[in-house]
Amino acid sequence: MGQGAVNLQLPAGALILLIGPSGSGKSTFAARHFLPSEVLSSDAMRGMVADDPNDQTATEAAFELLHAALALRLARGRLTVVDATNVERWARERLLAVARRHGRPASAIVLDLPLEVCLERNAARRDRQVPAAAVRRQQAAMRASVGGLEGEGFELIWRFSSAEAVSGATVERTVGKA
Repeated sequence: MGQGAVNLQLPAGALILLIGPSGSGKSTFAARHFLPSEVLSSDAMRGMVADDPNDQTATEAAFELLHAALALRLARGRLTVVDATNVERWARERLLAVARRHGRPASAIVLDLPLEVCLERNAARRDRQVPAAAVRRQQAAMRASVGGLEGEGFELIWRFSSAEAVSGATVERTVGKA
């Protein structure tokens, strides 16, 4: 899974969770494959509630806003991508509960790149560097929890382990009930 050119076929009206530590390329992947209106970013939500996407004290309010927007989009049958680390099961469970309430399928895209790549990309950021120790913790949490994704309620799961595999991926929306 995740090697070579992979075509991700996403169900209509689905919740798509991007999963990966800071620097793994979640926001870049989202911008490349989805409309801005389809992407709910935890950083953007922090910016909305605190005028600063890096303000970690705004995280609780940011996720309250993200969950509300997610519920509204899924109720309307709109494909919605959550761009947050989503590395811990409890965080994914809250998002999956919203999809279940609205009868929507959920898929996961895991960006499990080498730690060195994530750290290098994070260090090169001009706007929002995350402490290296936090990136290490995020990757450890992700790797400890993603083995159980199948049992969490995701219909489809893709796991990418290299930057080349991520850049070679294509996204297609399947026709279905919205």
